[in-house]
Amino acid sequence: MILFRYLTREVLLTMTAVAGILLLVIMGSRFIRYFSSAAEGDIPLTILGSLMLFHLPGFMELILPLAFFLGILLAYGQLYMNSEITVMVACGVSPTRLLKVTLLPALVVAVMVGVCSLWLTPLGAFNTETLLEEQRSRLDVSILAPGRFQEFGQGRTAYISGFSSDGTEMKNVFVNEIGNTAESEHHYVTRAARGYQELRDDTGSRFLVLENGERYGVTPGRFEAEKLVFERYTLRLGASGRVEEVDALEYASTPALLANPDPRAQAQWQWRAGLPLMVFVLALMAQPLSRVNPRQGRFAKLLPAVFLYVAYLSLLLAAVDMIGSGSWSSSLGVWPVHGLFLGLGLMLLWHSQRKGMR
Repeated sequence: MILFRYLTREVLLTMTAVAGILLLVIMGSRFIRYFSSAAEGDIPLTILGSLMLFHLPGFMELILPLAFFLGILLAYGQLYMNSEITVMVACGVSPTRLLKVTLLPALVVAVMVGVCSLWLTPLGAFNTETLLEEQRSRLDVSILAPGRFQEFGQGRTAYISGFSSDGTEMKNVFVNEIGNTAESEHHYVTRAARGYQELRDDTGSRFLVLENGERYGVTPGRFEAEKLVFERYTLRLGASGRVEEVDALEYASTPALLANPDPRAQAQWQWRAGLPLMVFVLALMAQPLSRVNPRQGRFAKLLPAVFLYVAYLSLLLAAVDMIGSGSWSSSLGVWPVHGLFLGLGLMLLWHSQRKGMR
């Protein structure tokens, strides 16, 4: 038990450090993208935290297997450097026992990856798309940027010159609407000195209230136009919280994918189910690859191991694409790829045990 706790602690601590660095890099890159969109007025700053939280499971399902793989390589490599595994072998610790010690934390990591891939990732992707669709389908004063033409759904484009000091009132508002009739396309151009958004609790509808302006109606190809001068004009923006239905396979639950005979659905659920299995396959390959000579250094086999992981992941993605396109049988699925690398891991393990753990 002392040996088990020591090895498990070394592997998990190294894995946590690697996962933290990878997560920081990936989350930072995605945050910069969303922050740029918020700076351009495409999304409000208030939803950035929710978007990053919804993306977290999708990042973790890919980061954890790689971090665990590298954690074993680095932790056991350091033990080889310090000749600690040599002492363990001299005390009667067999390679099989060391493998059992390695597979126990692999089970914990596989459960975490399975929870992310089978449940949290599709749920987070669905919530992300729903939130973005909600922002695309409604006008929110907080996302408008002065001096820019911005689309906000239903064929409308808005332009404002600025905000009031409290940020709730817009100045010099311009709104262009396109309405399609049975005969032709009709354009409505509205200009107002000021405007603000209003929510009516009784109906749940939102309105853009414009004051002191004109509204013009123009049909392309016709020489006449309509003009309306108003002190107060209200544009209905839609019901609050109204979101278009999101039914992509990426957002579907795992039970729904299992019941769907579509090859794309089968490819999606096999991808989700294969990620926890990937953790055990990587653990089998990591133990023999971690065996290094003290003169080589603990990073001697790190680069080949990373190339091996990239090849594994690339073949899985290629198999998923082939299943979805119908060029590969969904009954075979991605399992031959897992079997190939499982066989490679067993071969490396057998070769390592044959040579001994000197």
